[in-house]
Amino acid sequence: MTISPLAPDHFPDLPVIEGVKFASGAAGVKYKDRKDVMLVELTAGTTVAGVFTRSATRSAPVLDCQSKMGITLDGRTAIFVNSGNSNAFTGAAGKQSVAAICNAVAKATNIQTDRIFTASTGVIGERLPHDRIIAKVDDLVADLSPNGIAHAAQAIMTTDTFAKGTSAEVVINGETVRIAGIAKGSGMIAPDMATMLVYVFTDAQISQADLQTLLATLTNKTFNCITVDSDTSTSDSLMCAATGASGVDVTHSAGFTQALHRVMLNLAHQVVRDGEGATKFIEVRVSGAASDADARKVGLSIANSPLVKTAIAGEDPNWGRIVMAIGKSGAQADRDRLTIRFGDILVAEKGWVSQDYSEDAGIAYMKQQDLVIAVDLGIAGGLGTVWTCDLNHGYITINADYRS
Repeated sequence: MTISPLAPDHFPDLPVIEGVKFASGAAGVKYKDRKDVMLVELTAGTTVAGVFTRSATRSAPVLDCQSKMGITLDGRTAIFVNSGNSNAFTGAAGKQSVAAICNAVAKATNIQTDRIFTASTGVIGERLPHDRIIAKVDDLVADLSPNGIAHAAQAIMTTDTFAKGTSAEVVINGETVRIAGIAKGSGMIAPDMATMLVYVFTDAQISQADLQTLLATLTNKTFNCITVDSDTSTSDSLMCAATGASGVDVTHSAGFTQALHRVMLNLAHQVVRDGEGATKFIEVRVSGAASDADARKVGLSIANSPLVKTAIAGEDPNWGRIVMAIGKSGAQADRDRLTIRFGDILVAEKGWVSQDYSEDAGIAYMKQQDLVIAVDLGIAGGLGTVWTCDLNHGYITINADYRS
């Protein structure tokens, strides 16, 4: 597998989060000779929040997690994930597979089933071979370790070319609070809540209700602002677990909010940088919109346009396609008020190409790996930022062969 040219140099050294243990292994769900199952055990007293896809065809694990979210029970919590098969659109069999996995984990860990959350990612519409997964549960329990997060990040990958992780620390009232997160995602990325699979862990102390509110708020500024191919997954799940082990109450803490935001945004950006076949990382900044909602519409219209994305893949500064995407977005716009920039280069203004614009400068800019497209609608103060990648032959190759 060729690693994305936009990938980080290495997987980061993530801090141990007290109260969290990880294990991973190979169950042969789809892939041979690679990790494809992950177990996380969370200490008693951990609060768990989550946001999930709003897809009308969401998977059995998503539905099960949603039904359990917010339940208050004493004792430990477990998260179990498999890759290679999404257990989506599998009818009653999907629900049976979730129950079988939860029961197996409960038996091996003595954790109540209502405190066991599962996720599956991979091919849609094929029954999950849960017997292979269950056969590995005892081994995973035996291997649980506070230092296993890097291998866990590998186990949840599908078409990803690199494991994704990041962390942050913040000092609150003289005490250090730690956050570490992992994610998977490469294609079928246009989140409608969160994204693909993301797991964030912290030793902060915070109630479930407050953590849920904070997670939802930050999701709308991070994972709900990325897109690779405009397709929303049936399995998108984002969970955040706070063990409370630091003893630091972060309720209403601006410092903790900012640190969690950094972790979530970094993971969201890594997902885009691993977009299937991606060679360009693109930030679309929209200002001057009638509202923030309109700015988001324009940003997503540009970011999801195959014509914009293929032009960028070909390093063609075809700003006319950006004009097209603005016009089709459904947001309020006025041709004669538009301003378009590539980075610091003024491309178009007042309904026409800028007199100072040089096509050679535009071509040179498009050769960079990290690009900024800035649009000012000139109407009001609405703002929005969206992140995406280019669209090229690599995306077609990966998805044409996905099930083979």
